[in-house]
Parts: sequence; structure tokens; C-alpha cells
Amino acid sequence: MRLGGFVIHGNNRETLGDCLDSLLSVCDEVVAVDSCSTDGSAEIVRSRGVRSVVLPWHGYGAARQAAARELANCDYLFFLDSDERLAPEAAEAIAGWRRSNPHLPHYLLPRRDWVQFPSRSFVLRTEWHVRLVRRDAATWKPEMIVHEALPRRPAARLRAPIEHRFMTSTEELEAKQDWYALLWAVQAHASGRRPGRAWLARPVHVLRNCVLKGGLLRGGLAAVEAAWAVSRYHARKHHYLRRLQAGEFRELVRAYADGRLAELFAARERYRTALAAPA
Repeated sequence: MRLGGFVIHGNNRETLGDCLDSLLSVCDEVVAVDSCSTDGSAEIVRSRGVRSVVLPWHGYGAARQAAARELANCDYLFFLDSDERLAPEAAEAIAGWRRSNPHLPHYLLPRRDWVQFPSRSFVLRTEWHVRLVRRDAATWKPEMIVHEALPRRPAARLRAPIEHRFMTSTEELEAKQDWYALLWAVQAHASGRRPGRAWLARPVHVLRNCVLKGGLLRGGLAAVEAAWAVSRYHARKHHYLRRLQAGEFRELVRAYADGRLAELFAARERYRTALAAPA
């Protein structure tokens, strides 16, 4: 069984090396999809002997589709985000999985979301994500512009932990997730989805991450601060979806509908003020 690995990166030189080392430790072939980085990330890729594919940023679906195309001779694909790496015990778990003659379309791995504030570091939550995909089930498409877009298929869990540098400051996270929330809303609007209760999302997700996921025990009040920042994303998704249905962001709606994804992503700076409006 041949395992191909890939990472999509932009300006991620601080974390990219560890990510590539993790992929190289478990995969037969690794590809890095470079969204036109300028910070020296490309040199890190070359130093590891990893094949690089440069692709202007048109979203996660297009980038993952390109990676899958480059790894067409592999049986399964394994992918990490550029701010992720494997825990020490994960390599042996993946090796054991390979020896087990896997057959399911998807396998989920546990990802530990680390908060790294100046005052303390802790795991806010552990979430299970699809990271091993059978090659014939790697059905990414350009219109899948957000992380959560891969269709659900039969899956099993594999205890090969991923360490994720999730948050170093609440301000940085909120700025990034505001744009992701708007992209989610654009995609949801196109599929006819109706908005939920944005006001309810924040307390629900704070309770989920602090209590159900155990973040409060590990991080104390810092976990509450982090969970509150995370909850903003879930509230903003439905806030933006409601605004889209009211006729706002028409330029983005048209660009997505027409498949003009380069224009959609180029609009981020123009919408910075609108994204700053309170939910």
C-alpha cells in the first residue's frame, strides 16, 4: 500500500518544517502545495527534498484537488495543515494501520488544539478529523472553499495524535476566522442553507470547549478566554449567512456562483471593514 502525503502552505516558515518532517516520517511520497509564499517557506520545502507545486490561492478545495492529482499513484492520502505535526507516538500507529490492510474511505485522527499564550500553554480541546483518505474517495472540488467541506463517508478512528498550534493570541485567531466564517456563509448560501441562532452559538461553544472537552481543567480562565474567541467563529457564520440572505456581499455571491474563485479570495482586503462589524 502506497501512502502519499501533502500539506498546503503560504507564509508558514515557523511551523512548516515540523509539519514536513511528520509527513516524511510516515509517507512514501510528499507534495507541498505552495500558495505563492514569500517568507522563505519554499526554501524549507526544498531543503527537505519535497516536491513543490505552486498554485495561486483559490481555496482549500482547489488546493487539495491539485495535491490529490499529484499523488495519483498512491492508494491513500494523508494530509496535515502547515501548523500541525504528528505526536511522537503517531508514526507507529500509522505504520500499524498500514500493515492492517485498510479499506475504508476515511480514517479520523485526533487533533489536539494547543493554545500558546505568553502566560501558559495548554490543550483547549481534542477533535477528531478526517486526515487519511482513500485515493478514490479524495473528491475535493474547487467549490469546496472551506476546511469542513469533504463529504462524509464510512470512517474509523485511528489513534495517531496530531499536535495543532491552534492559537497564540485571540486577536489573530478572530481576524483569521472572520474571513473563514464569511466563506462558509457564501458556500452555505449557495446550497440554500438557512441561518441558525447566532446569539446562541457563543455560550454553547464555550460550554462545549471548556466543560465537555475539558479545556477549563487544563487552562483555567485562559481557556475561557480562548473558548470565547473560538465561539465568535460559530456565531459569525450564521451572522454572515443572515446578511447574505438580506442581499449583502453580492459581489462575493456572484463570484462564487460563477466559479471566479480568484476574485472571491482577492476581495478579502476590500471587506475588512465589513468583517469588523459586531455580530
